[in-house]
This record gives sequence, structure tokens and C-alpha cells, in this order.
Amino acid sequence: MSKTHPPELKKFMDKKLSLKLNGGRHVQGILQGFDPFMDLVIDEWRWPLGQQNNTGMVVIRGNSILVLGALEIV
Repeated sequence: MSKTHPPELKKFMDKKLSLKLNGGRHVQGILQGFDPFMDLVIDEWRWPLGQQNNTGMVVIRGNSILVLGALEIV
């Protein structure tokens, strides 16, 4: 059985990210935490883009993330 390695996301902590998810969804928010399965804790998230929703904090499952990009300088 192979050992899983945690994702290298420490440099993205407290930075604004853009996430493309399966199902054609696209969200933005600030990374507050993650685990070895790449489940992300996102604060001040916005979906759909262009709307100002004060939605608080969410957890996004790692298996639904297709693309992750930083919107701030890392």
C-alpha cells in the first residue's frame, strides 16, 4: 500500500485562491487550512463569481477540485 503525501499548500495559506471545481463551478476565497486528501477550508468564499456573498467558511472536498490558482503573489 502506498503512502499518501500531504499536498504542498503551505505557501498558499491566508492567500486568495481561485478554484475550478467539477460540474463547471468556479469559486474564490482565502485558504485557511487543508489536509492530506487536499480537502480545503476556504474563508470569505464567493460563488457564483461577481456576486458579493458574505458566506463565511466552507470545506471543499479535494476530489472535486480540478484546478487551483493563487490570486495573490505567493
